Amino acid sequence: QVQLVESGGGLVQHGGSLRLSCAASGRTFGSYAMGWFRQPPGKERVFVAVINWSGGRADYADSVKGRFTISRDNAKNTVYLSMNSLKPEDTAVYYCAAGTIANMYGGQSDYWGQGTQVTVSS
Repeated sequence: QVQLVESGGGLVQHGGSLRLSCAASGRTFGSYAMGWFRQPPGKERVFVAVINWSGGRADYADSVKGRFTISRDNAKNTVYLSMNSLKPEDTAVYYCAAGTIANMYGGQSDYWGQGTQVTVSS
């Protein structure tokens, strides 16, 4: 069992930056791929980024490539999403996920956080 708690969301201006954190409980954190998804207002939840168990492999949705960076610290049971050059269309509830890379590409995961709101003003 893994419990995930996101933090770091908030209101930021167009072009600004934020770093989201996701703290995980459980001794098996290091065995899971970790990911971030987002759900814009009135839309479905979509994949944003994923990182493998060791942190050696990461992948991103085309919409965030070059602007967002996913990273993890297995000693702290924490995964991060650094977001730069934010745009109003990045406004969404951001969710942390733990599972397999293959499932995350399909929009699924074993465990989900409760979400944190990110709002980018124009």
